[in-house]
Amino acid sequence: MTLACHCLDCQRMSASAFSLGAMIPASGFRIVKGRPVARPLPGSRRHHFFCPLCMTLLFTKVEGADERVNVRVTLCDDSSWFTPFVETMTQDRLPWAVTPAVHSYDAFPTPAEFQRLLAEFARWGESG
Repeated sequence: MTLACHCLDCQRMSASAFSLGAMIPASGFRIVKGRPVARPLPGSRRHHFFCPLCMTLLFTKVEGADERVNVRVTLCDDSSWFTPFVETMTQDRLPWAVTPAVHSYDAFPTPAEFQRLLAEFARWGESG
């Protein structure tokens, strides 16, 4: 599932209005070169991993959601395919930051909403 997150952490870590990510199955994710540096935020369930050379945010894992990895798509050689399906934490959105996301949440979706979104995203991707 593709998403744009407007939370203050993402704004600060990306030095932008929001971060863009693709949630992919952990079983399909592997690091092929190097060793990312883990930098969890104190008190957070989100564990962020950075490039050890330039400290660019690469991906995030969330405790309790071990089946998914949130990869920062703008690091791909070609991210032109990316369109956010969901935007989260719009309560922190900068007034001018607009995305074409299909769904918008003031905070994070509940676990039940999240499961519904994953199923809807699968159908959305098939139609696009």
